[in-house]
Amino acid sequence: MKLLETLNWRYATKRYDSSKKISPSALEEIKTAIQLAPSSYGLQLYQVLHIKDTQLREQLKAAAYQQPQLTEAAELFVFCHFDDATPQHIDRYIELKAKTQAVPKETLLAYGETMKGSIVDLPKEQKQIWMAKQVYIALANGITASANLGIDSSPMEGFDKAAFDEILDLKSKGLQSAVILALGYRSEEDETQHQTKVRKPLEELFTSI
Repeated sequence: MKLLETLNWRYATKRYDSSKKISPSALEEIKTAIQLAPSSYGLQLYQVLHIKDTQLREQLKAAAYQQPQLTEAAELFVFCHFDDATPQHIDRYIELKAKTQAVPKETLLAYGETMKGSIVDLPKEQKQIWMAKQVYIALANGITASANLGIDSSPMEGFDKAAFDEILDLKSKGLQSAVILALGYRSEEDETQHQTKVRKPLEELFTSI
């Protein structure tokens, strides 16, 4: 499908056909699209948990107000950002950048210090908000890549984040849950698929200055 046709086709799926699975190659493509998402400074201060355990998904469903996507969808991702942005995160990025681009690490140290000066001393809450924004860019990549493959998706914020963090033991991992992405194939019983997409007209959404 062409991009605009794809975006018109997709919607936030409410019910999935649990008998239909996503092929390994398609799932790998979606994961790679998420990996390739832009992030501020390229730091990617988040992790994506791929929830495969069925019992764990049942627990998460209870913490997501019993929304059926949690257990009906073929795949479930929980996007998490780090609890804090630390100098160590930046140091690891500099090491990865030096290795990936085959440049001496010493030539990147000043850049690393510039990032630390911009980020590390910010209030923790401000850093968490900033990191959460990066998560949503990666989420959007996953949604678009899925639609491009004819795979349905449900980005979801309707869940008890504190309960998710406890169930997934995120505190010990230095993470906080941010948003869910369910993936799969729509059920014929999902009436939402027949509704016309509602969006503001372009002339209302965009303002030329």
